Amino acid sequence: MGIEPYADEAYYVGFRVGDQEIGLDPNGHKQGMTEPVGYYHVNDIKKSLQSLLDAGATVHQEVKDVGGGKLIASVKDADGNIIGLLQLP
Repeated sequence: MGIEPYADEAYYVGFRVGDQEIGLDPNGHKQGMTEPVGYYHVNDIKKSLQSLLDAGATVHQEVKDVGGGKLIASVKDADGNIIGLLQLP
């Protein structure tokens, strides 16, 4: 991409390209992450997570603070796709 990461830590490497953020988790394979995960920005992560669960998804990763109040979570849909949620502080 020709850009330097804005974060380069042992637990996360992050890039910003325009309005998109691309994050690499060096330990993602230990969490069952075998493919890219798209994270959707939401205003209320718990409410959004519950809506996906009510629609038939299953929890892949519970709500977790990844630093500075940034919250993430993910679910698996009926087809096995992983859908990520991201709430900024």
